[in-house]
Amino acid sequence: DGWNGPRRLPREACFFFLPFCSSSLPSSPSPSQVILILTKLYDFNLGSVTESSLWRSTDYGTTYEKLNDKVGLKTVLSYLYVNPTNKRKIMLLSDPEMESSLLISSDEGATYQKYRLTFYIQSLLFHPKQEDWVLAYSLDQKLYSSMDFGRRWQLVHERITPNRFYWSVAGLDKEADLVHMEVGPADGYAHYLTCRIQECAETTRSGPFVRSIDISSLVVQDEYIFIQVTTGGRASYYVSYRREAFAQIKLPKYSLPKDMHIISTDENQVFAAVQEWNQNDTYNLYISDTRGIYFTLAMENIKSSRGLMGNIIIELYEVAGIKGIFLANKKVDEQVKTYITYNKGRDWRLLQAPDVDLRGSPVHCLLVSHSVSHEVHGQAGHLGCCIRGFLPAWGNIGPELSYTDIGVFISSDGGNTWRQIFDEEYNVWFLDWGGALVAMKHTPLPVRHLWVSFDEGHSWDKYGFTSVPLFVDGALVEAGVETQIMTVFGHFSLRSEWQLVKVDYKSIFSRRCTKEDYQTWHLLNQGEPCVMGERKIFKKRKPGAQCALGRDSSGTVVSEPCVCADWDFECDYGYERHGESQCVPAFWYNPASPSKDCSLGQSYLNSTGYRRIVSNNCTDGLREKYTAKAQMCPGKAPRGLHVVTTDGRLVAEQGHNATFIILMEEGDLQRTNIQLDFGDGIAVSYANFSPIEDGIKHVYKSAGIFQVTAYAENNLGSDTAVLFLHVVCPVEHVHLRVPFVAIRNKEVNISAVVWPSQLGTLTYFWWFGNSTKPLITLDSSISFTFLAEGTNSITVQVAAGNALIQDTKDIAVHEYFQSQLLSFSPNLDYHNPDIPEWRQDIGNVIKRALVKVTGVPEDQILVAVFPGLPTSAELFILPPKNLTERRKGNEEDLEQIVEMLFNALNQNLVQFELKPGVQVIVYVTQLTLGEGKWEEKGGDNYQSENAPKITLSDFTEPEELLDKELDTRVIGGIATIANSESTKEIPNCTSV
Repeated sequence: DGWNGPRRLPREACFFFLPFCSSSLPSSPSPSQVILILTKLYDFNLGSVTESSLWRSTDYGTTYEKLNDKVGLKTVLSYLYVNPTNKRKIMLLSDPEMESSLLISSDEGATYQKYRLTFYIQSLLFHPKQEDWVLAYSLDQKLYSSMDFGRRWQLVHERITPNRFYWSVAGLDKEADLVHMEVGPADGYAHYLTCRIQECAETTRSGPFVRSIDISSLVVQDEYIFIQVTTGGRASYYVSYRREAFAQIKLPKYSLPKDMHIISTDENQVFAAVQEWNQNDTYNLYISDTRGIYFTLAMENIKSSRGLMGNIIIELYEVAGIKGIFLANKKVDEQVKTYITYNKGRDWRLLQAPDVDLRGSPVHCLLVSHSVSHEVHGQAGHLGCCIRGFLPAWGNIGPELSYTDIGVFISSDGGNTWRQIFDEEYNVWFLDWGGALVAMKHTPLPVRHLWVSFDEGHSWDKYGFTSVPLFVDGALVEAGVETQIMTVFGHFSLRSEWQLVKVDYKSIFSRRCTKEDYQTWHLLNQGEPCVMGERKIFKKRKPGAQCALGRDSSGTVVSEPCVCADWDFECDYGYERHGESQCVPAFWYNPASPSKDCSLGQSYLNSTGYRRIVSNNCTDGLREKYTAKAQMCPGKAPRGLHVVTTDGRLVAEQGHNATFIILMEEGDLQRTNIQLDFGDGIAVSYANFSPIEDGIKHVYKSAGIFQVTAYAENNLGSDTAVLFLHVVCPVEHVHLRVPFVAIRNKEVNISAVVWPSQLGTLTYFWWFGNSTKPLITLDSSISFTFLAEGTNSITVQVAAGNALIQDTKDIAVHEYFQSQLLSFSPNLDYHNPDIPEWRQDIGNVIKRALVKVTGVPEDQILVAVFPGLPTSAELFILPPKNLTERRKGNEEDLEQIVEMLFNALNQNLVQFELKPGVQVIVYVTQLTLGEGKWEEKGGDNYQSENAPKITLSDFTEPEELLDKELDTRVIGGIATIANSESTKEIPNCTSV
């Protein structure tokens, strides 16, 4: 009865199965019969989707119609979205590798309109209230908005962090079209901004948190907004409750978290999973006060794992429909055991196994939950779907969690007692609000049968749903719908087409339920009738009643508050649990200090060590005893004063705003005078903290290191905080000044010229030869002795703020050498572009001319052309490279080479043609530059009468010159470098 045969679809690699109903719409009083299926064919050789098909059923899967002609026969679809506030409205995205377009339907996917886009959509976010408002995130990290369901789009902002944008929350944000965004600038830091989608200009954007935040840390969830800020390698977390000013989250003093996940923000309380410094595969569970600021430990060492996409899965599960009940898998002595709590983590107990197993044998062990109906990654999984008291779970009976001996268990009383219903892995679904359970074996083998139970899993009936065994890929039962229909999809073989099987259970539910078909059940915690401060009695369908509810009739019959007892209170922040009902101060906490709340106003709540569990509804009893009393804050001297920059860095750029934040751990914020001295002769004063909550801005007009001093004072005392701020100009160029030739074992001076010159404090990293570790200095010059002959490279890197640039030069090292300045006929200056490549080519041309005229070996001549005008060069005469020839030679040999070269130069024999018609003559200048082991020759003894009389003072010293195109490279993509113009004067950095 009610079993329909399989419906065939073309065999394709994967598909999205996205049915929906419209029962919430006034125009559709009965559930919709529409199912939409998007299938995609993925070519693993090409690495892309090559085909897609769209199928639609209007009779809940009995028949299907292919809609490819309605969306475009050549259109390849990538994703299907259903509007959560009006499920008649559908969006289809085209595959971005094919085209950028959006297909829109307003009639449950029957017809579509296609709109071309100028950007490629990666994801969509629908407004929770306005059905036509949509946010689109593009592949290039831009955020767009539409107020007409995707027909027109407007750019909201650029550089948005993936998945870190949120719509406004009704009742908390003033404007419905407000968007919360995490914007990631190019410097590696992010900022939290808000703006209205139609007015997101520079002047209308606001930053609720003035400091920069860690990338991918913004979370907007219910009443809370969370961000993370890391300074000095240590993370701090901040929260805003109901859009109030941000406050730093307070964990126990020595928790030292290295990772944190927000698990839940239900019922005005935050559940957070924190991985502490000494944990690897476990997390600690913390719960907060209502404002989300003060956290206390609820459970240690909850098991965690990573999903297929690398996401963190915390093995904590919340029982849906009944507040306060959670299950958790805890690691104890290298074993994983399952615990349950009925008061939001105040008390935990091990999950008790059934009295007997499926074979009736007695059980004297624990039940360990392996998996549940579903998990929400990064949040608490939910048990029981929508059925109060029903909890299905995979698990095993034994001393610890096992991944091989898995069975299925069920609890029908909110987790107090459990029964084993299968000794193998089965998937279990609810029909008609729990009136029937459907089970299918979880196996890679093909199956033909389903099992159905009407008595909460005590007995099962076997049904065949297909004549041919089916490899099941998935199944769908919509929770809470009146139509008792299940859809199974899979394939008969690896080569067959996809199959859809519609299973209709209507005929099984023979009648509507009457009053006689219900019974009551009491929610208990190990026999205690008060759970979360209430005594509750529910009604549910009697086991075996084969009737249809039609809607959720298993409601609450009795709900009344209980008298407050010890278990309705938990230890407050700063206190630790000892025994069943004793909270004692932690060793690091001083209960006599009211500083926890006094910074927020002139009164505070004097804690008794307890606080009532959030959402607990108990009354009277111990409530008065444990309730904190409001007291006036005593006067307190300032203590724990801190001054920081908004981005947490100690570097600011000259001519730009530097924003300082002043923080104080203790003291009255409203009655403390504040002074901030910027260290450059300017200071500001404030009567209290109110005007400086958004930070104090200052612009430095010069570079350097400035001592920034904050001073806080009231009538009881004072405190001081100091920050040393490095103000820099962007470093643009560095020019390494080295001699062309050096003598072995003799110290040589090397320096670096940085442009612009007034940069403040710079750090220089020097590499010599093949060294793997640099020498580091704050001075722009260094002395070094080369121990071996040959060509050695020298590299200098200069760091200023975020910028890091470098220059590299080669130096020839020899035992001895001689050198002489060269000058040229004036026509060379006209053709001198003053770039390194040109100077190197000219030096090679001169060298070849000297070798041709004199016959001197090429390896004994080096010509280096200086930058700048007039064009000049230096001629180096080097000893032979061959050691044998060097030993045979003597001083006279080198003198002979020098004399040969000078004679040729003085006789104007050394010439070269620069271009047709431009002949350049090389001369010996009047003075000698070089030094060597031998006395240098030169001067008037080698000066030709025809040589121009040029003195050394006529030249610009090479040390004063910068290359026009420096050989600078950016390290690690930190900064960008532009070409400089040739100059003899290095300009100062000025404010912009």
